Amino acid sequence: MINREWHLLSRPVGWPKPEDFALVETPVPTPGDGQVLVRNKFLSVDPYMRGRMSAAKSYAAPFELGKVMQGGAVGEVIASHAEGIEVGDHVLHFFGWREYAVVDAKNAVKVGPTAVPAVQVDAGAHEVPLSAYLGVLGMTGLTAYAGLVRTASFKEGDIVFVSGAAGAVGSQVGQLAKLLGASRVIGSAGSDEKVKLLVEEYGFDAAFNYKNGPVAEQLREAAPDGIDVYFDNVGGDHLEAAVGSLREGGRIAVCGMISVYNNTEPAPGPRNLTRLIQTRGRIEGFLVGDHYDLQPDFVRKVGPWVASGELKYRETVVEGIENNLEAFLGVLRGDNIGKMVVKL
Repeated sequence: MINREWHLLSRPVGWPKPEDFALVETPVPTPGDGQVLVRNKFLSVDPYMRGRMSAAKSYAAPFELGKVMQGGAVGEVIASHAEGIEVGDHVLHFFGWREYAVVDAKNAVKVGPTAVPAVQVDAGAHEVPLSAYLGVLGMTGLTAYAGLVRTASFKEGDIVFVSGAAGAVGSQVGQLAKLLGASRVIGSAGSDEKVKLLVEEYGFDAAFNYKNGPVAEQLREAAPDGIDVYFDNVGGDHLEAAVGSLREGGRIAVCGMISVYNNTEPAPGPRNLTRLIQTRGRIEGFLVGDHYDLQPDFVRKVGPWVASGELKYRETVVEGIENNLEAFLGVLRGDNIGKMVVKL
């Protein structure tokens, strides 16, 4: 049996290039004691992976050159040498970018009908696909929930602005804000099609295409009374615009800054940070890994909304391990609507 996996050959400068990577054939690994062998069914590709391709010091160790990369994955257990996990179970783990993975049982989380209550959703008549555990019910969903509820200290009645709002995290932030009682939710996206999706399907009160004019002007038009919360996925001119529209006591949760990930020179920061003094506002970055204690509360609260269809989500599905790299580059370009996953 052959296992195909993606290796990082060189560290990209600027935009990643195909020659920085290789799809390598290796033998299917054998699990040892306390381990399981998983045939991956869905792989996650996410913007943060670009940072791990660099050698720069960050919150996660860089990918090693000449070795397989990592990322979220969900798959079926086909061999088990671990108590509590049986052949046929489905597990969520962090050894993506490959077809087969050996995973320590302590690092494999059962999902679906055999899952423990903390990650199981009683969907009733609503089927919850395995891919959802990489997105709406996985790290993506928890990122949206933790950033909004804890980092941004969301309160009922807040006016919320979300950048990258048609993406996997952004689309959930806006919907969660509405479900939790926001008075108004505004989103930005990179196409008229995505703007229409935000308003007509996800229930945003207003949305705009940031390519159609200055972000600050479009935000002021969409939120004439200002904003209480900004959930930042983009950085750059979006962050500056949000600071400019912040109301007294406003909060900014910085989740990502996809606009600068491929820059080879430092990007200038917002020019209006003195407004934080006037508004008593605050900016705080966060990592979802610091908030896993919220997972049970997140699934208990959000799971029924997913199962009932109240919280809607989209997935952009790319077929085949051979297209994993192109799917990742698509995320950086903004090709995806909702969560980008690779189906094996």
